[in-house]
Amino acid sequence: MNIYSDLSQLALKYLKDTEVNLNNVLIITGDFNIRDNFWDPSFPHHSSHRDTLFDITDSFRLEISKPTESFPTRYSNNVQDSNLVLDLVFLQPNSTEYNNHYIHPD
Repeated sequence: MNIYSDLSQLALKYLKDTEVNLNNVLIITGDFNIRDNFWDPSFPHHSSHRDTLFDITDSFRLEISKPTESFPTRYSNNVQDSNLVLDLVFLQPNSTEYNNHYIHPD
């Protein structure tokens, strides 16, 4: 499942508030527009949206998969703004790809 959640988190609200009847979801990935220190150590805060996202992914028995090397997934055109980690991957923790993927910085 590929998800894009806008800054208002409409996709997360929909998934949380709607009984989603999907079977055998193996991967959830996308741009979640959530800044959080769990996946971006350069960001000092916890987001309540992370809790919602984890509740949703837990319902599919998926966990966040961390890349083999950390890179920002959104690069700012403005040098005064920081680069961000907004794109995430959730997989079954027993899959061979879990914590074994690479984000190409280009």
